Amino acid sequence: MNTKNTTAQNTQSQPLIQIENLFFSYNSPESKENKPEYALKNINLDIREGSFTVILGHNGSGKSTLAKLMNMILTPTEGKILINNHDNNISFDTSDENNINEVRRIVGMVFQNPDNQIVATIVEEDVAFGPENLGIDPVEIRKIVDEALETVGMSEYKLHAPHKLSGGQKQRIAIAGVIAMSPKLIILDESTAMLDPVGRKEVLNTIKNLNTEKKMTVILITHYMSEAVLADRVIVLNKGEIYLDGTPKEVFSQFEKIKKAGLDAPQVTELMRMLSEEQKTNPQLKKYVFPQDILRTKEAADIIESQV
Repeated sequence: MNTKNTTAQNTQSQPLIQIENLFFSYNSPESKENKPEYALKNINLDIREGSFTVILGHNGSGKSTLAKLMNMILTPTEGKILINNHDNNISFDTSDENNINEVRRIVGMVFQNPDNQIVATIVEEDVAFGPENLGIDPVEIRKIVDEALETVGMSEYKLHAPHKLSGGQKQRIAIAGVIAMSPKLIILDESTAMLDPVGRKEVLNTIKNLNTEKKMTVILITHYMSEAVLADRVIVLNKGEIYLDGTPKEVFSQFEKIKKAGLDAPQVTELMRMLSEEQKTNPQLKKYVFPQDILRTKEAADIIESQV
């Protein structure tokens, strides 16, 4: 085992990922006199095992950079990221290139375009690619592939050609390929951005199932506020820094801050805010209460109906 790894203490309370005083620049200075432009600045963040976290932010806010740092596609300019393997009480520092294989066994990643992750001409062969490269016994690989395809609801397509599948189906195959590696955490970097509404729904259902049924830790990077509502926690990045961090209700109720970050609140949240503003000039609305932390359409409808 790598001698630079640190033994995790009190693993029951430790997070899966610990980010401490993280800075990252794509253009690091050649001398100390030149200050780099940081894509990420002073990031301190824990990701707890079993959690579902959504990361939001406008283009250039640092979302994808943070994801790549957690998966060791990039390494920190300053600070550190520790990936904890609770099974063996070991922590892996992502700054140490010797840890790359161990880190990527714990942290899997799914990208925006599934075509970039599909490598085989048959679905089941694509899902088997990772386990085969780990040298896993073929009999065990068969079980792993079947379970991964069942988890994402794609068992009936195991003998199909991936290029003939829909966008949502391709993305679910890409997810199956990642979970076949048995990661503790899966990061999805705008994995629904290229999909139509049907494909998005398919992938979101898969993500929720991984978190609630399989107890997998999930980080979803997205531009869609409706997806953020599904999470336990929402982190908003702005200009490379953590701008907001809390439950969806806590974050989206801060409407003005959300706007300043170049984002929108979920449509129903914005509707309730508009109705609340309208109350000030419309006497007919004064008898109603319009809570500012409503995230779901049915919740809003139930509240309004109860006051009629």
